[in-house]
Amino acid sequence: MMLRRPTFRRFAMGPLLGAALATLTLAGPLPAGARGTVAAQPDTGLPIASSLEGNYLAGRLAGSIADYRASADYFASALLDAPDDKFLLERALSLYIAAGELTEVRTFAERLSAIDADSPIAALTIGLDDFQAGRWTDAIASFQHARSGPLLTLAVEILSAWAEQGAGKTDDALARLGKLDGEKWYLFFRHYHAGLIASVAGRGEVAAEEFKAALAIDDGPVSVIDAATRTFARNGDYDAAKATIDKALASAPGHPLLKEVAAIINAKSRPAARVRTVGEGASEILSGLGTAVVREDTNDFGVIFLQLALALDPNDDMTRITLAENFERLNRPNDAIAILDKVSARSPLRRNADIMIAFDYNTLDKVDEARATLRRVIRKDPKDKEALNGLGNILRTRKMFAEAADVYTRTIRAIGSQPQTEDWQVFYNRGITYERTNRWPEAEADFKKALELKPDQPLVLNYLGYSWIDKGMNLKDGMALIEKAVSLSPTDGYIVDSLGWAHYKLGEYDEAVSQLERAVSLMPSDPTINDHLGDAYWQVGRRIEARFQWNHAKASKPEPEDLAKIEAKLEHGLAEEGTGKAAAETVDTKPAQATP
Repeated sequence: MMLRRPTFRRFAMGPLLGAALATLTLAGPLPAGARGTVAAQPDTGLPIASSLEGNYLAGRLAGSIADYRASADYFASALLDAPDDKFLLERALSLYIAAGELTEVRTFAERLSAIDADSPIAALTIGLDDFQAGRWTDAIASFQHARSGPLLTLAVEILSAWAEQGAGKTDDALARLGKLDGEKWYLFFRHYHAGLIASVAGRGEVAAEEFKAALAIDDGPVSVIDAATRTFARNGDYDAAKATIDKALASAPGHPLLKEVAAIINAKSRPAARVRTVGEGASEILSGLGTAVVREDTNDFGVIFLQLALALDPNDDMTRITLAENFERLNRPNDAIAILDKVSARSPLRRNADIMIAFDYNTLDKVDEARATLRRVIRKDPKDKEALNGLGNILRTRKMFAEAADVYTRTIRAIGSQPQTEDWQVFYNRGITYERTNRWPEAEADFKKALELKPDQPLVLNYLGYSWIDKGMNLKDGMALIEKAVSLSPTDGYIVDSLGWAHYKLGEYDEAVSQLERAVSLMPSDPTINDHLGDAYWQVGRRIEARFQWNHAKASKPEPEDLAKIEAKLEHGLAEEGTGKAAAETVDTKPAQATP
């Protein structure tokens, strides 16, 4: 299971994010002045357009694919034609932050603030710059101009409290937080940051009580579990520390940060506090809210918070992991790799970062790099089930079945003699590799083991049932397994396709047509399913419709080996004397597989 940072969805933050998101993403019309002029171009390395409109549109296009740096550069170039345009300034500033390019952002923020003193992104940027410079009063003053909706209001109040702590005013900081009231997620952050500030100020007992209050609202986030456990132990209450960490590990036994603090507690050592500086504390609120936003929305607002959090605490590898996950969701694997490469070699998250990097390489079709990265992880721990399984999945999806089978065997050895329910997929995937390399007895045994671990798993039911029918064995039982799979996943087009194709293989063409039409309605662009329906139409005499489906299959980008077979059918049709068996062998009809 890939590492995931805790979220706050149970507090239903989504409906409250709209106003805050709009303050940073609202797009206005193109500015009216200076259209069509050619300005001096910055040295960006990009093909800068020769007009305001061109740079604006190029910036929008780059932003639509989450190329934040390119988008920011285009908007900055547009500003050469319209230097006082509020929208262009806001976009350039926001996108440079989202790209992690923070060197010149204060300049953009001051230009924007001169036009709109209450611009949230400008005020937040200036306030954080003052915060990092220790200009606490100036920071608090700037933060007050960043209020815009409940999310930013919470952020700036907590940031202001940290600025007061920076100025040595712990009582004022705690009093400010004590005034926060609202939804449960508001109260969670209030108690959590009150605990962190009390901890930084050396008020351990106060910190412990605040952390208990936060845990009472939500005991899931790793950050509060870590902070509370460390504080309890630092106060000498190892019983409370152990109870807290043991409960967390029962829910997330493999989490590297929890395992690290558990080892400290079990050794009765005195742990360091989770947060030791005001910068680290301020980073926590930006990271926490940024994480919540990116889980609710792919808007760049959450990325901005995460990048600002890293600016305050460059050593926060958990935030770095979350930011990389977001770039993966945005289909920016190169950006994700660049972020993950910065995770410290000493961090307990380094191994997780390497596994993520391997899958990003795989997304980029750099299979050798993916394989090498995972093998480095496995060399450090030959029984790392996640790394082994990940390597097997990459090899399997690349059709390197023999090598994948060997890796899955190593994974199963690492699992040991008592596999758990969640291990069904390893046996299932090894079964697929055995079946694809003509090792049917071993494949069948693995499929049966997977069903023993998870009896109602539709993918396994489908694969085993279809394989039996394909081999002309256990026909009744095979059909029963596929029908059960369909009942469990009635909207899975691949599984419905298997049912239709099983009827086809048995010569039950009318029923095959019915099921395959349903499968096509579920997955209208899949080449294999369309090809199957074409074959079924041919067998019931619907020749024009058959050719239509084959043409649709051809246009749906089938595998090269299948394309040749489809083209042959378009030219010659199916042999009149061909049986269902012969027709079935014209294409690769393997049943659906689980994705890694």
